Amino acid sequence: MHINDPIIVLDNIGSKRVSVFNQHGIHVIRDLLYYLPRRHLDRTSITSIKDLKKGYKSTLIVSVNSFGVRPIKKGKMFQVIVSDSSGSMTLVWFNSIKIIKNIFKVGDKLAIHGKVNWYNGYTITHPEFDKLDKQDNPLSTGEIIPIYPLTSEFKSSGIDQRVLRKLIKGAFSKNLVIDDFLPEKIIKDNNLISLSKAIHNIHYSNSLNELKRAINRLKFDEHFFLQLFMAIRRRNFKSLNSKPILNIGPYFKLISESLEFELTKAQKKVLKEIRNDLKSKKPMNRLLQGDVSSGKTIVAILSSAIAVGNNFQVAIMAPTEILARQHYLSFIGQMNKAKVTCALLIGNMKKKERTSIISGIKSNKIQIIIGTHALIQEDVKFKKLNLVIIDEQHRFGVNQRASLIAKGENPNFLAMTATPIPRTLSITYNGDMELSIIDELPLNRIPIRTKVINPDRLKRVYSFMTKQFNEGKQAMVIYPLVEESEKSDLAAAVQAHENFRNKIFRKFKVGLVHGRMDSSEKDLIMEKFSKNQINLLVSTTVVEVGVDIPNASVMLIENAERFGLTQLHQLRGRVGRGSSKSYCILVKRKIRDSGNVRLNIMEESNDGFYIADEDLKLRGPGQFFGTKQSGFINFQIASLTLDAAIIKAARKTAFNIVKDDTSLKKDSNKKIRDRFENEYVDYLSEFSFS
Repeated sequence: MHINDPIIVLDNIGSKRVSVFNQHGIHVIRDLLYYLPRRHLDRTSITSIKDLKKGYKSTLIVSVNSFGVRPIKKGKMFQVIVSDSSGSMTLVWFNSIKIIKNIFKVGDKLAIHGKVNWYNGYTITHPEFDKLDKQDNPLSTGEIIPIYPLTSEFKSSGIDQRVLRKLIKGAFSKNLVIDDFLPEKIIKDNNLISLSKAIHNIHYSNSLNELKRAINRLKFDEHFFLQLFMAIRRRNFKSLNSKPILNIGPYFKLISESLEFELTKAQKKVLKEIRNDLKSKKPMNRLLQGDVSSGKTIVAILSSAIAVGNNFQVAIMAPTEILARQHYLSFIGQMNKAKVTCALLIGNMKKKERTSIISGIKSNKIQIIIGTHALIQEDVKFKKLNLVIIDEQHRFGVNQRASLIAKGENPNFLAMTATPIPRTLSITYNGDMELSIIDELPLNRIPIRTKVINPDRLKRVYSFMTKQFNEGKQAMVIYPLVEESEKSDLAAAVQAHENFRNKIFRKFKVGLVHGRMDSSEKDLIMEKFSKNQINLLVSTTVVEVGVDIPNASVMLIENAERFGLTQLHQLRGRVGRGSSKSYCILVKRKIRDSGNVRLNIMEESNDGFYIADEDLKLRGPGQFFGTKQSGFINFQIASLTLDAAIIKAARKTAFNIVKDDTSLKKDSNKKIRDRFENEYVDYLSEFSFS
């Protein structure tokens, strides 16, 4: 039997079950074997109720004694009384009660995992849990039992944990052939086990060490193929030819010497790296990371000055109109000194204005064009595009970035982000790029003081804000906006605006901005705020990036526990941009363990890289960027949070292979190429061996 045989050849699987497996992407035996357990139970990791300790995470095997909904002061809770041979305890849920209350039956056997607390006995709130078959008894058998993710479709067709294990075990009993795609030398150099052994042991291990080595090999494989893609993409980029910019041109010196501030050492270092890239015959492919307020924009302006000083065009793309407009104002503020023509291209422009700008781009009369997604529309054509700059590039898909780059003849590419990216993410999502980091703030910047408060302290905060207004300072109040509750959140912001304007701050000018406003209306409010004609700006998260008001000294964030760490840090960066002391006040409305952790981190640190690392640990890479990345492998078992050592080894191996054999044509790499093309290339839209 071969791993690519259809699953119908297995015993005890009929057409009905085949149909269910097919619905879950399982067509051949390989698919079944790669339907990996989401957890393993081992008797050495299972705790008896009598041995529980408050504050520790524990795994238990228990039976359901009773369950029901109980009223509490602020609503309802659902509790389940469970027991083992040593005692009983309570499981508690406060959310999704309508769903959870229909899951349990008296006598159900559960594997539960969570943090133990004490409230009239041991309790676990919102535990992870799996229903076990009655035959599963890790306490007595000593086996390591795999727990698979099973949907209702599986269960309704009679496929439970026991049946799935039996099917997989049956496949292994048929002298299954599993070819290894990695050469023996790579396996040995990285201390890996064979693929055949890894796949067997991920399902059936005799020891934790066997399981650990199986997981290590399968994680290595997933990281290896993504790093292989990065190595090939970097090779493809380096194989291109670009028009080198040998002269610095007349504008760089003119603008840099007219600045009212001294560039930091980090900014000068980054500019030197970019300058060297621009002189090369190969196009630049660089990522610029810098914390909020670190001065990335002036680096982009000076880099653009080199390009336009040599009669080339520059395109700057930003994810929001607010950020695009902010960049436009920053660019014309400096480029006007050199009489360089800049233009702004965004959606919903008047036809006459848009037509004029597009004509200017095509004729090279407009040298620098700043815009949103509008830049990648088909009728936008450049005459001499040589430098593409994309800000907050993780908010764009791979194809969107490629569309803008394709408007020039292999132009230089600079991506910028104010979201400090942990190294494991950086070498994965941006592993094909050179990296520059601005790791210091301008000299006049004072660290922002951050404080977490409960709502009962808001009156004192409003008094403090009033004092700031009387001193000529400004403030922002931010409300969360998420899809699930968009209408209610927007209503909260609108209501707060009315309350501030008519009651709390009626002596001052209060403005409101949110995503549903027309662009012209938003622009008018933001212009008034920038001119200090508005003292307090009430906003949703549309101001997360792109608002640069040096006079703003107070940022108050409502329902702060609902934000991710990185987003909180971005929002905080909208103040503290001048030379005055600034404050960020985080209002905590609900008590949540994870929310408390995030807010405490914000209170203790202004370091964006530390905050990014902590955010990655808390939320994982899928939510780190706030948008789903397109064009990347969907990991089954690998972790960008935990696998730093494996990523490093996989990266070294992949890059060495591509360096030695750029198209993977050698016999030793044929199986790697076949596996890559058959299983991974669909994820990677811009992949090419040629």
